[in-house]
Amino acid sequence: MSEAINAENIEEVLRRRLFDLSATVDTQEVSQVAEVGDGIAHVFGLKSAMAGELLEFTSSVTGRTVYGLAQNLDRDEVGAVLFGEVDSIKEGDACRTTGRVMDIPVGRGMLGRVVNPLGQPIDGKGSIGQTSRRPIEFKAPGVIERTPVCEPVQTGLLAVDSMIPIGRGQRELIIGDRKTGKTAIAVDAIINQRGEGMICVYVAVGQKASTVAAVRETLAAHNALDYTVIVSATAADSAALQYIAPMAGAAIGEYFMYNGEDGQPASATNPGGHVLVVYDDLSKQAVAYRQMSLTLRRPPGREAYPGDIFYLHSRLLERACKLSEANGGGSLTALPIIETQDGDVSAYIPTNVISITDGQIYLQSELFHQGQRPAVDVGISVSRVGGSAQTKAMKQQAGNLRLDLASYRELAGFMQFGSDLDAATQKQLTHGARMTELLKQGRYKALDVVEQVAVLFAGNEGYLDDMELADIVPFRDGLVDYLKGAHRKLLEEFRTAKMSDEVAQQLGTAIRDYKSQFLASREAQASGASASDEEAGEN
Repeated sequence: MSEAINAENIEEVLRRRLFDLSATVDTQEVSQVAEVGDGIAHVFGLKSAMAGELLEFTSSVTGRTVYGLAQNLDRDEVGAVLFGEVDSIKEGDACRTTGRVMDIPVGRGMLGRVVNPLGQPIDGKGSIGQTSRRPIEFKAPGVIERTPVCEPVQTGLLAVDSMIPIGRGQRELIIGDRKTGKTAIAVDAIINQRGEGMICVYVAVGQKASTVAAVRETLAAHNALDYTVIVSATAADSAALQYIAPMAGAAIGEYFMYNGEDGQPASATNPGGHVLVVYDDLSKQAVAYRQMSLTLRRPPGREAYPGDIFYLHSRLLERACKLSEANGGGSLTALPIIETQDGDVSAYIPTNVISITDGQIYLQSELFHQGQRPAVDVGISVSRVGGSAQTKAMKQQAGNLRLDLASYRELAGFMQFGSDLDAATQKQLTHGARMTELLKQGRYKALDVVEQVAVLFAGNEGYLDDMELADIVPFRDGLVDYLKGAHRKLLEEFRTAKMSDEVAQQLGTAIRDYKSQFLASREAQASGASASDEEAGEN
């Protein structure tokens, strides 16, 4: 009996010693750099390296550690992209595995800050403070963990919120040529989230540092920086940093989505946050990934892009979702931006991202130069979430707007032939021209959803059809101020509910009252102008 007990004790002691021994063994594999250049390092061996693993390079010149990301896992070597002081790594320098995928620091301390894709602050305001870490690549939630998109993300832009609504958890592409207002829509959407309890992440990829600084100053001027994180990988940064920047932005956004305000994991009793992430823009990320892949000697595909470029963007955008209540009910809304060349939406990268997203806002250069701001082409633009992401009153008033505008543009094309028009067609053209003018909106002039519904009601009911085109925008702005001042309670009647017949009647009366005041002031101005002209003629 005593021998059995002694044998068991010996077995337990041996097991404990073996466990302690294995715990102290360094599992990191060390090798040497075989070749380095253009921010790419080829390392001998590293048989245990994982795809996407973080690698440590020790510079023989400075003695500092430079990190890299394992990309190519070949039989005899590993190809990695380098971050940081890439010029300090030379052939023969030591490289070791870390056993962990690449991650970045995340936390509430990032709000109001500008960071690089590695999560390091670059705005000169000191350290971020206490943070946790999240991998830049994270598996998107499954279908069971999600719930349908049903809550609106108001951009404050009448053309977008009425015809191309965006919902919390949606992926809505903003696409168009250079200088058509893509970034303007995204920045206006961020500014309009003030007071809505939504965290915003603006990811700048491949832009000039001055452009990023201008966006930051704009957000600060409109008190939007307090709930915004800016992730910046400028054109001066390496292709590797531009490649990981959108994924770093998604990781920062996911921290707020998966955790409550107390920093604890979200659950049914601890709600997660709502996040809006802008990727500006994924065209430049695709170019950076192409450069990186060609340098890694991967075979080129269509337009020299690597074959997995679609998979890269789909992995990124699938992370946007609306979580179920059991998982905290948080959401991550993605607004990727794609730049087209001469309006070619059928190119490789645009068609890829269009097929991944839940709709697109297409901005047309011709409309932009005609003065239509935002220059939204309602024929190509679409939201696949639709009315589910609109309030009941907005859905009620905007239901026929797209059809009205499409009919107007079709008829306007026939006008060029100079054919005679009957009264019904002329009325439709007049109404369409006024509704098109109604959608014009300057930057930083957001409209609340109830204000949007009110001006759409005025247009739908024909209150604008007998007015001059030049008076439409001034009338709309004046009407909004009038309703906010004298009829604030009336507006609140249809913030969450449909517009009842009684409320519609009261709103119609208020619009007629203001219209009479507006036209009277216009006549007075015209009379004053004509009198001054006559006086000048007599002199």
